[in-house]
Amino acid sequence: QVQLVESGGGLVQAGGSLRLSCAASGRTFSNYAVGWFRQAPGKEREFVGGISRSGGSTVYADSVKGRFTISRDNAKNTVYLQMNSLKPEDTAVYYCAAVLKLLPSSAEREYPYWGQGTQVTDSS
Repeated sequence: QVQLVESGGGLVQAGGSLRLSCAASGRTFSNYAVGWFRQAPGKEREFVGGISRSGGSTVYADSVKGRFTISRDNAKNTVYLQMNSLKPEDTAVYYCAAVLKLLPSSAEREYPYWGQGTQVTDSS
């Protein structure tokens, strides 16, 4: 069992930056790939990006590529989502999810463990 807690959400103006954290407890976190997802009002949850269990490989959705960066510190059991050049359409609840695999997946159904989400809102 892995417990995940997101933090770092808030209000941010378009063009601004925000860093989200996903803190894990429970099993050995370095054995888990992690994905970030988001759900905007009235829309389905979508894949944002993911990171391999070692941190050596990342993948991003086209909508955030070049603006968002995922990293992890396994010594701190934490994964980060650095969001730069934020746009109004980035407003959403952001979730991290973990799966006992080498590489992340873009499919929600692959992830058995989820955080509760953190809200990111454009304040423009």
